[in-house]
Amino acid sequence: MEKVVYQFEDFLLNVAPEYQEFAAGIHAVLTEAGCKIKIESKASGFFVSYANPKTKRSMLNFLFRKKGLLVRMYPGDIARCAALLDRLPESMVKELDKAQKCKRLTQTADCSSRCVMGYDFLARGNRYQICRYCLQFAVTPESVPVLTEWAALEIA
Repeated sequence: MEKVVYQFEDFLLNVAPEYQEFAAGIHAVLTEAGCKIKIESKASGFFVSYANPKTKRSMLNFLFRKKGLLVRMYPGDIARCAALLDRLPESMVKELDKAQKCKRLTQTADCSSRCVMGYDFLARGNRYQICRYCLQFAVTPESVPVLTEWAALEIA
């Protein structure tokens, strides 16, 4: 059986109309910077991954969940994002509060030694130790400008 090759436009057709411009803007910025894109169809919808051209590691994903479109960030250097993290909107801070803690950072032996360590950072005066795969935010009118700025920061 032949593998289906999806285009960004296939993903974009599934994005709510009010967020299509945001998704297309992020896509343009990251692909112009040379990020490699991978698009897959999953049970919950399309999954779009962008890999940093320098490190070849994922830096941003678009994914769908029951609550809608999410953006998962994989910052290369979380310290560079300190000013941005200090002005996160309340809704994004609430998502950080709910995010899974990084087991390797919290000094438990529950995580695999091969697991890539998560992120230890301050946001609006609170310390977070988040799993690398749990730094994700719902795409909302409030989060769009922050996520756009964050994506641009990652490729700068």
